[in-house]
Amino acid sequence: MKAREWGVLLVLSGAIFLEGIDIAMLNIALPSIRDDLGLSTGSLQWVVSAYVLGYGGFMLLGGRAADILGRRRVFLAALLVFLLFSGLGGLAEDGAVLVAARFVTGLAAAFMTPAGLSIITTGFEEGPKRDRALMIYGAIGAGGFTLGMVIGGLLTALDWRWVFFMPVGLSLVLLAAAAVLIPRQAPPERTGQRFDLLGGLTVTAAVVVLVLGVERAAHVGIGWTAGTVALSAVLLAAFVAVERRHAAPLVRLGIFKSGSLLRANVIGMLFMAGFFGFQFLAVLYLQELRGWTTIEASLAMLVMGIDVALAPTLTPKLVRRFGNAPVLLAGLASAAIAFALFLTAGHDSTYWELLPSLLFVGLAFTLAYGPMTIIATNGVPEDEQGLAGGLLYTSFQFGAALGLAGVAAVNVAATASGEPGALLDGYRAALLVPLAAAVVAVGVGVFNLGRKPVAAEPELVSA
Repeated sequence: MKAREWGVLLVLSGAIFLEGIDIAMLNIALPSIRDDLGLSTGSLQWVVSAYVLGYGGFMLLGGRAADILGRRRVFLAALLVFLLFSGLGGLAEDGAVLVAARFVTGLAAAFMTPAGLSIITTGFEEGPKRDRALMIYGAIGAGGFTLGMVIGGLLTALDWRWVFFMPVGLSLVLLAAAAVLIPRQAPPERTGQRFDLLGGLTVTAAVVVLVLGVERAAHVGIGWTAGTVALSAVLLAAFVAVERRHAAPLVRLGIFKSGSLLRANVIGMLFMAGFFGFQFLAVLYLQELRGWTTIEASLAMLVMGIDVALAPTLTPKLVRRFGNAPVLLAGLASAAIAFALFLTAGHDSTYWELLPSLLFVGLAFTLAYGPMTIIATNGVPEDEQGLAGGLLYTSFQFGAALGLAGVAAVNVAATASGEPGALLDGYRAALLVPLAAAVVAVGVGVFNLGRKPVAAEPELVSA
């Protein structure tokens, strides 16, 4: 790759790393935020839910906007909004301002993330070169999820507001570099086309309502949850009807005929459901049951960040040798092993007994994230790469919401008795949710094995 290509790749990888650490850092800072702002548990939940709604709800619209309005333009504008509202979150003095800031930050990420991914998938020729770029991109992005808790723990020990201010500094650096390095593009050809506003409104409303229903499932009655799911289904049916009749649909329904794209999205949803559910339970186990400090719990999970080193070095070699599908399947199996091993954690387990589980989580990200992204975008027309990225990251976000809601509901139900040992029993029962998600993901991943392996990858020459 040329020097400019490396620069573009590092900027875009930095943006997905920023999105990953933003989510992970917030999770570990929540107790400090609650204490400082005097929030109730219900209000604190909305600090997370607001971001999920903005991100998950608008991702498809963001991905298509990148295809229609221009990927560079959408990426830069979204990164600027992300920067401004992350800073506003750090300055918030009450819960309402913080929740509003998190919603807009999530909305900005919904436009920034698919735009950045589609710049890579359209700027690098499909094949070994693009695959290598996507693996580096995926490695750095996965590192944001796994290292974010460590960084968040260290920053929270200083002041929780640094969890919001640190992304501001990183965003400034990325924005300046992106403006210089990402090449300007000719405006997309839109002769005779018009933006599918009704399609955008209906699909965004459908996803927002569905994510809201899943996110709140552990806190409200089953009737309310069923009602939101039913409303989402009605809105989704309306969206499909609109797309069938629109001359330039927001989402060309034929894109779903790609079996590999569909499987990648299902796997992405299950993978993130398992990871976020596991992360939530592991933090509770270490801090509530074992009494570890925020910093101790964060450092304990540092080993999960091995993917930052292994994904861009080991994974490309494995893909070159075996192909994307087998490597992805090995990553999914690693996740299942990790969650199964953590079931053995007890009241007095040593860190060395927990270490294999955490290592397997890092290995899962090492092997799964990049190949999953490649499978989800290969073969998709250039003018729909933003849409393909939007679909994948919508699946990621919906999976995260589903996993968190599932483990929270099971954990609450399993600890309701208040008996001695109920806390540990609750964690173990809830851990079956991410384990089940990983096992199902393995089953779906098996169907990818018939795909032709990726061609041999040429050696990269440093510029």
